[in-house]
Amino acid sequence: MCGCGKAAPRADLVFINGVEPESLDPAIITGQAEGRLATALFEGLMRYNAAGEAEPGVASIYTLSEDGLTYTFTIRENARWSNGDPVTAHDFVASWERTLSPKTASSYAYMLYAIRGAEAFNNAESSDFSTVGVRTTDDRTLVVELTSPTSFFRSICAFVTLLPVHQPTVEKFGDDWIKPGNIVGNGPFVLESWRLNDHIRLRRNPMYWDYENVKLETIEVLPITNANVAFNMFLSGRADLIMDKSLVPVSLVQELRKRPDFHSAPFLGNYFLRFNVTRPPFNDERVRRALALVVDKSLLTERVTGLGEIPAYSLVPPGTAGYQPPPGLERNLDEARRLLAEAGFPGGEGFPVVSYLFPEVAINENIAIELQQMWKQELGIDITLRKQEWKVYLNSLSQLDYDIGRSSWVGDYNDPNTFLDMFVTDGGNNRTGWSDPEYDAWISEAARTLNPTERFALFEKAERRLISEALPIVPLYYYVGVQIYDSEKIGGIQPNVLDEHPLRAVYRKD
Repeated sequence: MCGCGKAAPRADLVFINGVEPESLDPAIITGQAEGRLATALFEGLMRYNAAGEAEPGVASIYTLSEDGLTYTFTIRENARWSNGDPVTAHDFVASWERTLSPKTASSYAYMLYAIRGAEAFNNAESSDFSTVGVRTTDDRTLVVELTSPTSFFRSICAFVTLLPVHQPTVEKFGDDWIKPGNIVGNGPFVLESWRLNDHIRLRRNPMYWDYENVKLETIEVLPITNANVAFNMFLSGRADLIMDKSLVPVSLVQELRKRPDFHSAPFLGNYFLRFNVTRPPFNDERVRRALALVVDKSLLTERVTGLGEIPAYSLVPPGTAGYQPPPGLERNLDEARRLLAEAGFPGGEGFPVVSYLFPEVAINENIAIELQQMWKQELGIDITLRKQEWKVYLNSLSQLDYDIGRSSWVGDYNDPNTFLDMFVTDGGNNRTGWSDPEYDAWISEAARTLNPTERFALFEKAERRLISEALPIVPLYYYVGVQIYDSEKIGGIQPNVLDEHPLRAVYRKD
C-alpha cells in the first residue's frame, strides 16, 4: 500500500505510533494505535477533544427524550466526505448495519448493544435491520432508540467502532477500500500514502467541516516497536512525538522520568493475563488460581515497567466513574502450591508443556521472562515463551490459539461497563472461552439498572466472580499514559483518563 513517487518533504509532525496497524476499517480494528489513525480519518456523531471528553462532531446538536431512551442527532450541513459527497444520517445507518452484520465479524459490535435490537441482529436472531432502533427522518436527522437509559452513550458515539464509512467506496473496492487512492473519509485528515512497515502519511482534509481549526497540514506516522530505535529517532530530531506507552526504553526509565519532554499520567487502562479456559490444564480453575497466586505484581512494576504503574488487584481501575472494585487476590505461595498439587501436579510434576503468548515489544518480553521465572521457581512448571508480530498475535487471541496470553485494555468510556462487559459469553473481546450465565445476567441487569448504587453492586458481584473466583484473567497493573515530546514545540496534548489524544488538536508552536 503506497503512494509511490518522489520522497515527500518532512511532515509537520512525525510521530511514532507503535505497531503497524492491523487495519484502518473502524468496524474491524481493536487496538489503540489503530484507533488514533481511524479517528483522524473518520469522525462520528461525537468526537473526543484533547481533554478526552466527547463533544459534538459530525452531529451539530442532539436532543434526548425525557425517558432517556431516544437520541435525535442533527448532522451538520457542511459535513462532507473527502470526495465532496455530503455526510448524511443514512451513512450512519448503513455503517452501523455493516458493523452489526454477523458477516463483518466485528469484535467491537457489542459497543452498539445499547441500541434496541442491535444485539439480536448481531447474533443473527433477526435478519431485518429495521428491527434495530436506528432510523432517519430525513438526510440530516438520525434517531437512535436505546433499550434502557445509558449515561455513557454520547461517549460511545465518539468511539472508533461507531465511526461512519463511505458505503459506495466499500462496495466498489471490497477489502481494498482502505488503501491510498481508494479510501474516502470524513475526518480531519486523509490518507496520502501507506507503505507497510515503513510509514503512513496523512494530509489535512480540505472537505472537513472544522478544517480551519486543524493546524497541521501533514503528519507522518511511523510503525516502530523497538523502544531504543524509537527514542533514538526522537533524540536525533527525526521524530517529534512518541505516543505509545510501550516505547519507553526500560534501561532509561528512571532518567527519562526526569526529562522535561517526558509526560506521563494515569488513565483507565489495565495490563493483564488471559487464560484459554478451553485448553487443559487451564480448564481447571485450581490451575488458573495457582498461577495467579504466585505473581509478584509489585516486582513487575518496580523492576520491569518503572513508570509509576500501580499493581492491579482488579480489572476496573479504582475510581472509574466513582466505582470501587472488589479486592482481588493477594500473593499466597503456600495456597498456590496446594492448589496445583490438588489439581494433580504436585511440585509441577506432570504439568504439560504450555506457552505464554505476547506481541513483540521489549516491555512485553521482559514481563514474560519474569512471569516464566516466577512460575518455575515457585511452582516448578516450565512455560515456553511465544512471541508474535502484532497482527498475528491478535488473530491468535481471537482464535483461542494460545494457552496464556498477555493482554491489555484501555477504557473506551469512563464507566466500569467498558471493562466488564467484554467477558460475557461469546463477547467479541472475551478471547478466553470463559462462559458464566450468572456473570452474563449481572452485566445484563446492570445495563437496565438506573440506580447507581444498585448498578455498581451488580458490577461488583460480576467483577468478584471474574478476578477472585473463576479467574479467566489475572490483572497485573494499571497503566500510566506516556508521551514524549518537547512542549516548547508541540501543543494540544493533554493528560486524560481515556488516554485520547486526537491528532486534529495537535499543533506546532515553533
